[in-house]
Amino acid sequence: MKTQDQLAALGLDHSSLAQFTGTLEYHRIGRRHLLTDGTRYLSERAQCWWIMDAVASHLDEIGTDDWFVLVRVVVQGRAAVMVYEDGNGKEHARQMIPYTDFPIREITLYACWDGDHWVTMLPSEY
Repeated sequence: MKTQDQLAALGLDHSSLAQFTGTLEYHRIGRRHLLTDGTRYLSERAQCWWIMDAVASHLDEIGTDDWFVLVRVVVQGRAAVMVYEDGNGKEHARQMIPYTDFPIREITLYACWDGDHWVTMLPSEY
């Protein structure tokens, strides 16, 4: 696990990620899945495209009845758990990740259905 100084050097500390408010562009990662500038930045800096792929696949399974999904990624040692919920505590899905080198202990992402696409974003971009 990286220290706060190491995360800051990577541009992955809270203040670096909080600079993303809204997005200038949407970045397609699938037919119905878009990333904001912030989630693309996170994916590139932390080399965690796998998180975005996992989110996209679970959103397809969850469907669009709930237009908002909160995704929590919690690293526990070398493993992680990804929890997908409605934002009010109702869990849609849970995925265990047996190994990860994701440098952040815990991060929350939001995904919103815009009528045509799931848009995955940082909370500061909501």
